[in-house]
Amino acid sequence: MTSPLQILAQYWKHTAFRPLQEEIIQSVLQGKDCIALLPTGGGKSVCYQIPGIILPGVSLVISPLIALMKDQVDALQQKGIAAVAIHSGMQKEEVKQVLLDASESAYQFIYCSPERLESPLFNEYLSLIPFSLLVIDEAHCISQWGYDFRPSYCRIVETKKKLPSIPTIAVTASATPLVLADIQIQLGLLQPSVFKQPFIRPNISYSSFESESKINKILEILQKVPGSSIVYCNSRKQCKKIAEAILLQGISADFYHAGLNQLIREQKQLSWIQNKTRVMVCTNAFGMGIDKPDVRTVIHHDIPDCLENYYQEAGRAGRDEKRAFAVLLWQQKDLTELIQNGEKKFPPIPIIKEVYQSIADFLQIAVGNGEGIYYDFDFNSFITHFKLDPLLVVNVLRILEQEGHIQFNEQIFLPTQVNFSTDTETLDQFEIMYPSLEPLIKALLRTYAGIFYNRISVYEQTLARICRSDIPTITMQLKQLHTHGIIEYLPRKETPQIHFLVNRAPAQFLHINQDHYLQRKKLNTERITTIIEYASLSKACRSNFIGQYFGDNSTVVCGVCDHCLDNKRTAISEADFNQIELLLKANASNGINTEVLMREIKNISPKKIWTVLNFLQSENKIIISEEKRIFWQFKNQ
Repeated sequence: MTSPLQILAQYWKHTAFRPLQEEIIQSVLQGKDCIALLPTGGGKSVCYQIPGIILPGVSLVISPLIALMKDQVDALQQKGIAAVAIHSGMQKEEVKQVLLDASESAYQFIYCSPERLESPLFNEYLSLIPFSLLVIDEAHCISQWGYDFRPSYCRIVETKKKLPSIPTIAVTASATPLVLADIQIQLGLLQPSVFKQPFIRPNISYSSFESESKINKILEILQKVPGSSIVYCNSRKQCKKIAEAILLQGISADFYHAGLNQLIREQKQLSWIQNKTRVMVCTNAFGMGIDKPDVRTVIHHDIPDCLENYYQEAGRAGRDEKRAFAVLLWQQKDLTELIQNGEKKFPPIPIIKEVYQSIADFLQIAVGNGEGIYYDFDFNSFITHFKLDPLLVVNVLRILEQEGHIQFNEQIFLPTQVNFSTDTETLDQFEIMYPSLEPLIKALLRTYAGIFYNRISVYEQTLARICRSDIPTITMQLKQLHTHGIIEYLPRKETPQIHFLVNRAPAQFLHINQDHYLQRKKLNTERITTIIEYASLSKACRSNFIGQYFGDNSTVVCGVCDHCLDNKRTAISEADFNQIELLLKANASNGINTEVLMREIKNISPKKIWTVLNFLQSENKIIISEEKRIFWQFKNQ
């Protein structure tokens, strides 16, 4: 059998594993359940992908985001490894074909959203597919005590019960001890092996600045530190504004957020990955699943609402293990706003019910209807019509998700759907009459199996490449075929959508688990307090602070964060200390002015001198008058 190290060398071109990777892989290969808590950039995917390659069957990987699944599948396919993703943008026939192929071992990896696990079609094929490994990626989503709870994750355990003879591996980068324990309970893991890497990233220098002009500070950092960079912002408008300001300084920059269409997002992302764009200014919609090792700086223009998010985003720096910088910028008003937004994140239950009623009115859903239906949701029209606070609405949608009523995704992408609505004889005649459309017809029939009888997802970019055309022309020709009655054409959707999981309830009877809701609210307040404490931390090591938050009490000072570097700069040698002390004693009778002291001792920095003065003052050995004159206290010698 090929060894894990040989697989690593063959597909990843590495000659050695990172810490704990090999131990985790061996545990999985021995058929044991395990939980792997590895920091961002710690190589989590390798820990289950290598066993998935070695084991004889199919690995089922549960992942929360379509974009994350797509990046992982693309990366595996580029290595020549058979992988596929099943997501909400696919039609029933497409999913059925994937599952049928999987039952014949056509794939080594199937990536799947937790919602898809519950579909009758998936369960129909579950026993037919030779699964050998169950992987839960972003496993912290299973805990309602975590920062990113997804109710659909709680139902993964039902699938696990149907696959009792295969090992389970749950992986995450950001779980506190409370969440880690909950992962084990929710998945029903009995005595799993738990692997935890230290949270300290020795090559990342963390720093935090209270800054009057954030854009000037960003420009200063980018001018001092060359190389690829990410700048995170909370608003889409701010992304564009900051990218333009950076461009004005002659630094290559672009902006990215979920409001851009998918093709533009992919083009921007590729340009940044290829280093054609140096700085990506973005919302947190950017970065998940992207493995770019040479990011030198991650700058947060706005403070995230929890340390988990900050750690994950900052961890996208320095994955090549070379020196990198994670910088948090803030102002006092940001901290006040963070606390206020925390209150909006968990509004009173009567307010939740009012917003729920407004959503039902806006979408025109009667009581007892809506289950299983996707509704286009024009967010801006909704908040304008009902005069609601945007942040409040986003948070209510998230709460309704967590309570199992709906699914909401502002980044949803439903591909173009096509199926032929004519017979073969008519189609042959049409091709003769309209020869300019023949290449597209042939491309559709040859590329997408079953499209003549079933509605299939098609991709304009693929068709444009096959037809040696461009996307606008392909889109126009699809519309022409639809107009002539040759195909049924449903254009791609990128509008936000609400999916009702259960029928719409009367608002006054909307079920919300009040005890759990209030507990989540309390934990959220604690997370906000922690990120504020991190931002305004004085003197203590930032890496050590992060590690302790995540339960890593073994962390030592990193030596490279802003405070550790500052402490090194102010470290006083015994000789320097004695020199200052002797000069103070020599001028004990009349005292000495601090400015004169600084001039007399030129070989020691003013900062170090003040460190000594503060120490001596705290020991009651000196008195510093209001006129900044220092007097030695002989009685305390």
